[in-house]
Amino acid sequence: PDEQLDLDDGRWEDIHVVTGALKLFLRELPEPLVPFSHFDKFIAAIKIQDPSLRGRCIRDLVLSLPPAHHDTMKVLFHHLCRVVEHKEENRMSVQSVAIVFGPTLLRPASEEASMAMHMVFQNQVVEHILNHYGYIFPD
Repeated sequence: PDEQLDLDDGRWEDIHVVTGALKLFLRELPEPLVPFSHFDKFIAAIKIQDPSLRGRCIRDLVLSLPPAHHDTMKVLFHHLCRVVEHKEENRMSVQSVAIVFGPTLLRPASEEASMAMHMVFQNQVVEHILNHYGYIFPD
């Protein structure tokens, strides 16, 4: 059903409502923004000790995403970088944004026991992409 949203409705003025809706939308996708097929590759890449090799690996993985995933990620992370630029006012540092969006954007196909262990790495992947946005998505 095509639900028409009235964005002038007062409830959309609360940034938490908008953010919650975005997170819910991303969480409810049949497949996360980082496809299940890429989850283990991103986790392996973020664990690479050499910073320049890790950076190239993650950039190449982002480039290897299906076009819809890649393009959505580019727009979303561009916006999230803008959110971080205003961290003094909104208290949303790179780490905070990563904690909020990490588990939503990257998740394993099956929720197994090592979920808590994965979460650290999921957040680190989001943090890395935010910190290296210009390198990963050169215009």
